[in-house]
Amino acid sequence: ARAFAAAIGGSVHRIQFTPDLLPSDITGVSIYDQRQGRFEFTPGPVFSNIVIADEINRASPKTQSALLECMEEGQVTVDGVTHLLPRPFMVIATQNPIDMDGTYALPEAQRDRFMVRLQLGYPDAAAELRMVQARKTHTPLTDLHTVVSSDDFQREIDRAHAVRAHELVEQYAVRLVRTTREQQVVRIGASPRATLQLLRAAKARAHLEGRDWLSPDDVKLLARRVLPHRILLHDQASTIDDALAVVDRVLDTTPAPRAR
Repeated sequence: ARAFAAAIGGSVHRIQFTPDLLPSDITGVSIYDQRQGRFEFTPGPVFSNIVIADEINRASPKTQSALLECMEEGQVTVDGVTHLLPRPFMVIATQNPIDMDGTYALPEAQRDRFMVRLQLGYPDAAAELRMVQARKTHTPLTDLHTVVSSDDFQREIDRAHAVRAHELVEQYAVRLVRTTREQQVVRIGASPRATLQLLRAAKARAHLEGRDWLSPDDVKLLARRVLPHRILLHDQASTIDDALAVVDRVLDTTPAPRAR
C-alpha cells in the first residue's frame, strides 16, 4: 500500500487497529479552542488518499463501523458536520485469522464495503529468498518514486467507470449475484452492492487491457475475487474457501452471453 501511494504521489496513513481503539481515533474529533471560543475539527488518519487498516479485526465492531461512511460515501460526519475525504480514496485492510485470540469477525456490512478480498499466504521459497536478498542493505521502499500524480490516477479511475457495458453483460452479472442467494448451503448471498462492485472491478480490468468495452470474461474472472467474502454459509465454521466453491459452482451453471 505504501508503494502504491508513493507511485501515485498520494498521501498514506496507517492505522494499527487494537481493542482499545476508538472511532474518533479514526475519523477525527472536534476540540474546543478557548481563544476562538469554538470547536475546531481535527481530522483523523482516515483523511488520506490511501488508508492502511492493519489487523482490522483486532478492533471492536463499534470501531470498525467508523469506516462504513468513509468507504461508501467518501466522507466523514462528526458532530453533525460532514467533511469530504480526498480523492482518490482507498482503504486497504489486513486481518488476522478469525480463529486467533483477541479478534472480532467483521460485520456483514463492513465486509460488503471491500471490493475484493485476497489471500496471500506464505511466499514460495524462491520469492522468500528474493525478499531476503533485496533487504540485505536497505529497504526497497526507499527506491520508490512517483510515476503518476494523484489527479492523473483519479482521471484513470473515471475512464474505467466510463467503460461501456452491454445490457447482456450487465444481466449476466446480475444473474451471477442473484444465483448466489439461491444456493441451499448459503445463508446470506451476495448483496446488490456486490453487483455494482463486480461490474466496476470488471470495467477496471477492461480498461487496464486497453478496451473501452466490457466482456463476460471480465465479469467471470473478477467474480472469484469480489463475491466470496460477501457470502455467508449455514455452517458457521465455513471458510472463505467454501464460499469460493459456491462461486465456482455458480459460474459453472450460469451461462454467459456470447460475444458478437
